[in-house]
Amino acid sequence: MLPLIKPAPLQTGQTIGLIAPASALDDHEQVYAAIETVASLGFQVKPGQHLFTRHGYLAGTDAQRATDLNAIFADPTVDGIMVLRGGYGSSRLLPALDYDLIRRNPKVFMGYSDLTTVLNTITAQTGLVTFHGPVMNYTFTEYTLGELHKVLFTPQAPVTLGAPPPFTPQPGRVERTNRLTTIVGGKARGQLMGGNLTLLTHLLGTPYAPDFAGKILFLEDVHEEIYRIDRMLTQLWLAGVFAQVAGVVMGKFTEYGRPRGFSLAEVLAERCRAQSVPAVQGLMIGHVADMTVIPIGCRAELDADAGTLTLLETAVRRHEA
Repeated sequence: MLPLIKPAPLQTGQTIGLIAPASALDDHEQVYAAIETVASLGFQVKPGQHLFTRHGYLAGTDAQRATDLNAIFADPTVDGIMVLRGGYGSSRLLPALDYDLIRRNPKVFMGYSDLTTVLNTITAQTGLVTFHGPVMNYTFTEYTLGELHKVLFTPQAPVTLGAPPPFTPQPGRVERTNRLTTIVGGKARGQLMGGNLTLLTHLLGTPYAPDFAGKILFLEDVHEEIYRIDRMLTQLWLAGVFAQVAGVVMGKFTEYGRPRGFSLAEVLAERCRAQSVPAVQGLMIGHVADMTVIPIGCRAELDADAGTLTLLETAVRRHEA
């Protein structure tokens, strides 16, 4: 493992670089709305050179998108980096990224979904903590703003990540949407890694396949039917992933269609129980309105019995005196 590099914390008034490493948005007005979203968080915005570019279903050619990502890391006027959206295309950039440059210019870099490949590869290749969190084609909830601030703005540890929003049971009213399930009890400690199940599975067999040994693996996905989730989890199992990890956090698997035979819970539980690693389902990780921010590379503790994920070290550098 490379030495861990933590970026400086974010502060309002700083400049955020906004880039599009994956898919394009449907029209320029949506891009302007994303720029306004960054500004509404209290930042100045520096758009990437090709932010408005479109190439087929991608936000520019591979060379253009990789150039923007490298350039925004190199830009001394940029304090942090956020992305327009996910979609598809990030993995096409991996051979063209300048990992030495990124290592020399550590900054907060946040995204999710298709950005899973870039986030995990940057952390593996450079040691830089990256952040699995919202893209700017997104409307922030109060919950997500709270998670963003406690991870990226205020260095603190230990701190819980991804706990469901508060819910007060009443007669005839119980939590149905954000339920926590202990799949396999126990505690585990390790570095956080993971993200979108589809994208992590696509990295297997490539030079960019993550090192899963001893990690706390978090997974989520959207628009994947249960049998396809089963197929990808089976591929991870066949590749020995579940035998290597210290623990598993199953986040949100959304819009997966109508169950046919096996339920989603049964499919998620099968692989974890076979290896007896501590595992929990239901933390706020995924394509959901209330979304947490997970720092990839940082050490955390999973308490599967309590249904908690606790960050054991700050994800950003502590403020200098």
